[in-house]
Amino acid sequence: VLLVASGGGLVQAGGSLRLSCAASGRTFSAPAMGWFRQPAGKERDFVAAISWTGERTDYADSVKGRFTISRDNAENTVYLQMNSLKPEDAAAYYCAADLAFNTIVRGTPKYWGKGTPVIVSS
Repeated sequence: VLLVASGGGLVQAGGSLRLSCAASGRTFSAPAMGWFRQPAGKERDFVAAISWTGERTDYADSVKGRFTISRDNAENTVYLQMNSLKPEDAAAYYCAADLAFNTIVRGTPKYWGKGTPVIVSS
């Protein structure tokens, strides 16, 4: 499974960005998808996950109410809508996929994309 993330960039605090992650290859083997982020010099942390049907979602406490994960299965794409961005949201954002939803939430998905940078100016 190949994951290609896009949509990162520079935004002012309080602003919004939407990240996209396009999946290709054996996507049927990794129906659950999610996002992680890694600030400079820190560990990579879970941000959000979504099941194949979209019925199940989960978020890190730090982004609840501000970020929304969604997907378009016809396009094999998952999105992360980020609103009310804060300087502490600045990080490289990574897309991930796995067979199991809970594996993503636990932070150990099988497939990873390259990061897309999000910079938040105060």
